[in-house]
Amino acid sequence: MPAVAQKPEKVVLTIGDILVSPSWVVTPNGTAPLVGSQWTVLDNTRVEKYLSGWTVFWAIFLAFFFLVGLLLLFFRKERIVGYVHVTVVSGHVMHTTQLPVAHPIDVDRARAIVHRAQVMAAAARR
Repeated sequence: MPAVAQKPEKVVLTIGDILVSPSWVVTPNGTAPLVGSQWTVLDNTRVEKYLSGWTVFWAIFLAFFFLVGLLLLFFRKERIVGYVHVTVVSGHVMHTTQLPVAHPIDVDRARAIVHRAQVMAAAARR
């Protein structure tokens, strides 16, 4: 009796290079069932404070005329740099991907997507 070809499942979530369908987790390291998969999120971001170029220019320029110009050095900007690491372990497959972060909301988005994958894995057990 010939084998019946099954229709491939639609990808529901994409987390970096990890693809999640209703029944499977597809990574560059292999494919594993979604049932029983374990997901972890590691926030490796940091906040850097820096002086912008215009602040330094005006502080130096105005320091010659007014001491108030030195107050401009207190105007600092902040930026978030780093990655969010997402790891999935299912059966014999383990894979970690890095998601770049440019804004605090990027960390929340990564956590929300992984939470959705966890909910799908728990629902697949039933």
